[in-house]
Amino acid sequence: MSVDCPEDLTVFHDSKWTSEALFNLLDNAVKYTPAGGKIAVSVVLWEMYVEIKVADTGKGISESNQAAIFRRFYREEEVHEQQGVGIGLYLAREIVTRQGGYIKVVSEPGKGSEFSIMLPTK
Repeated sequence: MSVDCPEDLTVFHDSKWTSEALFNLLDNAVKYTPAGGKIAVSVVLWEMYVEIKVADTGKGISESNQAAIFRRFYREEEVHEQQGVGIGLYLAREIVTRQGGYIKVVSEPGKGSEFSIMLPTK
């Protein structure tokens, strides 16, 4: 795992809840990335948002399922061998949305996923 984050970055957010959202993204990255795969966390300051990105080289998510993964209790058919109840991404989205931000996903089956938490700078 690699982490790239500026040390002098300040974001106005609820640290307890933002940590919970980030934990859920990291937990999924670990669950769905095979041994030898890569997970990277990066933080970038944009004009109006701070982006916290969790990228992995895991199984990826089909475009047709990318909206559904944020629904409560949703789990893709082929991941039932992994532990979980399908609430992590739903909770992460709720946490971030209540702070004025949003979550986006870019993913390709067989190549991995990038989840970005976008939090307002003010």
